Amino acid sequence: MTDFDGSNHRDISSSFFSASTTNSPADKSKNKGGKGSKKQVFESYMTSEEVSQGLKRGELIQGQLRINPKKYQEAFIPSPNDKRDIFLDGIVSRNRALNGDVVVVQVLPPEQWKVNRTLCEGASESETKREHVVQKKLERTPRPDVIVEDRYNDRDELVSKVQNIALSDKGTVVYIVEKKHSRAATGFLKFLPDKPFAMFAPVDHRVPRINVPLADCPLDFSSRPGDYISTLFICRITNWSTDSNFAEGRLAKTLGQAGEIEPETEGILTEYDVDFSEFSDEVLDCLPKNLPWTIPPEEMKKRRDLRKECIFTIDPATARDLDDALSCKQLPDGNFELGVHIADVSYFVEEDNSLDSIASRRATSVYMVQKVIPMLPRLLCEELCSLNPLTDRLTFSVIWKITPEGKILSEWFGRSVICSCVKLSYDHAQSMIEAPDKMFSAEELPPVDPTHPIDEIHQAVLNLHSIAKNLRAQRFSGGALRLDQLKLSFTLDKETMMPQGCYVYQYRDSNKLVEEFMLLANIATANHIYRKFPGLALLRRHPPPKAKMVDELQELCDQLGIDIDLSSAGALHKSLNTTLGDDEYTSARKEVLTHMCSRPMQMALYFCTGVVKEEQQFKHYALNVPLYTHFTSPIRRYADIIVHRLLASSLSCGPHLGLSTEEVEKQASHCNDRKTVSKRVQELSSELFFGVFVKECGPLDSEAMVMGVLDQSFDVLVLRYGVQKRIYCKSVSGLDSFRHHKVGKKSELTLVWTPDDLEKAPVEQIISVFTLVDVQLRADGAPMKYSAVLKRPGDSDS
Repeated sequence: MTDFDGSNHRDISSSFFSASTTNSPADKSKNKGGKGSKKQVFESYMTSEEVSQGLKRGELIQGQLRINPKKYQEAFIPSPNDKRDIFLDGIVSRNRALNGDVVVVQVLPPEQWKVNRTLCEGASESETKREHVVQKKLERTPRPDVIVEDRYNDRDELVSKVQNIALSDKGTVVYIVEKKHSRAATGFLKFLPDKPFAMFAPVDHRVPRINVPLADCPLDFSSRPGDYISTLFICRITNWSTDSNFAEGRLAKTLGQAGEIEPETEGILTEYDVDFSEFSDEVLDCLPKNLPWTIPPEEMKKRRDLRKECIFTIDPATARDLDDALSCKQLPDGNFELGVHIADVSYFVEEDNSLDSIASRRATSVYMVQKVIPMLPRLLCEELCSLNPLTDRLTFSVIWKITPEGKILSEWFGRSVICSCVKLSYDHAQSMIEAPDKMFSAEELPPVDPTHPIDEIHQAVLNLHSIAKNLRAQRFSGGALRLDQLKLSFTLDKETMMPQGCYVYQYRDSNKLVEEFMLLANIATANHIYRKFPGLALLRRHPPPKAKMVDELQELCDQLGIDIDLSSAGALHKSLNTTLGDDEYTSARKEVLTHMCSRPMQMALYFCTGVVKEEQQFKHYALNVPLYTHFTSPIRRYADIIVHRLLASSLSCGPHLGLSTEEVEKQASHCNDRKTVSKRVQELSSELFFGVFVKECGPLDSEAMVMGVLDQSFDVLVLRYGVQKRIYCKSVSGLDSFRHHKVGKKSELTLVWTPDDLEKAPVEQIISVFTLVDVQLRADGAPMKYSAVLKRPGDSDS
């Protein structure tokens, strides 16, 4: 991991990171009139007593705020009755809450719905005429697409279409239950003449502009503000009063030049409150002192010794934190003894010490393109816990007796010791699967334990592959669903860590093999710990998709002529894998349809079984299993460590559990939050690197397929790179005009291109879902940002 070099940054005051805004209701005595008082912009918050009573009476609704990244005036919270999301119109309605905050909302009576007048007029016109035409103003300078696109909020743009907003309940925030947003932002400073403060403009438009004291700014900022025009800063909000459109804050750090990878990366981590500091001495004191560490003899006696078995790991070639290993031995009766062996992290992370405390706070490792922010210190992640080859390691094992068809005959859980005989990459395992009869030489593989011939390892991989194929087929025929979305990977320069190339990651049989047995182990563990601790187990549930959104998607698919069955996870999986045509664009159409089907899906969640009363709600929708948990990645997920502790306690091979239902639920909720953050940070890291790649190597040409159509723009999947971009019709060069047409849920744009030869008729291009277009990705003026530029039909080589 490349550490951030603090010497390169001007650390204005690290103490400001502890500054926080108050979570209590705003003081009601302020701004209530009187001579010289300022006019209130925002309503004061209700008291906690008023909120409690209002929630009990059903007059108020609690939920997590989502602000649309493309239209920051629009925000939503989920409706409790599975109807349309509740719409918060404008910044005043949000009442100083930020994206991700848990808020209490009062639904307004219809007479107070102050929806933008033009929106309402547009809605009525759209409803009556079903078509409107926008004439392009050629003299208008196109506005670059500078807002970071947020995959989580794609559906908000669709929900926010005029006709949907017109039908949504409107609300206003009356209380902030939990400030989940970090209140930190990256952005730029703007000098304000004759003011004792500067204006901080966040890159994320969902965060308000912030007044910061000039004393926090660089010493020569007032005299030479132009020198800092492209300097990226971190600011933290300290207060936002009811009488101001602007928040107050303190400048915390100068990051460096906008558009450079390290300053931008540190900005992302800080905004999302990811702890990337070095582990303290107090934490490191919890680690074993005598190195090189060996397993104590008394510990060996408590465990099943599997060191002579043929056990190996299969991971990405660059992986250093090896959580899991596999074994597969054929038995005389033709069945197999199949094992999943997981690093025994809970042996090293004892309950309630400093190491446990930091791991529970971090909750997950965060994987960025060029580095990992680990949950645990490097000594554990990469050495003592990592199942490195030719080294004795402590593990938790699940061992089954299983038939070649995948039927489980018996199951064993227990603490064990293994010695992995080889560290295979996914490429090595894939080569073995694709060449079942080949004799692999030692030169083609990493170092192998000489007690296990290469042929033995090869045969074990083939047996695992065969059983995994059967298990997978049974899962999907039994009603499971997998929504694969394209993932962008990068090749980096080893010296500069700059992107040299990028490609769409290939998910192959070797990946499927490992995934299948991790799922099997997680399902088995979930059933075991729930049986032993029905009120204390930490499981993972996946609620079914939002019914209203499913109905709307079904209607849209029907009108597009797509034969899709959304009645269950299994029916959807079957539909997605029914051929969408039979040509070179079949996989692209499937990717677009998969994306459409992902919008109604809800997030999977950790929970404590003692809190969710209805067992039916434990179910995992996509996997179509009644019980599921995470057991297989304790090096990088804290939820798995809790599951390991529960498992150890159930087998009487661990300390007595000091956990309560409330503690497990609190930790489950925190793990949910940090997992969401980790995923978003990973996406932003990928977007950052791709933005730099476009700038350094662009412009880039590619075919693209339309994924969604709005009234003045449309979204495309750029096929060569797997990225999604929005194209705004008003910014398309060479376009004379465009018309939007809508029938039911089906939306179409007709683009009218100005002919090259004025004597010829204009060229019309129809844009609807699955339309193929040619685009060029070009760097924008803003750092890291790029646009997808639509090419004129027939100009694919221009």
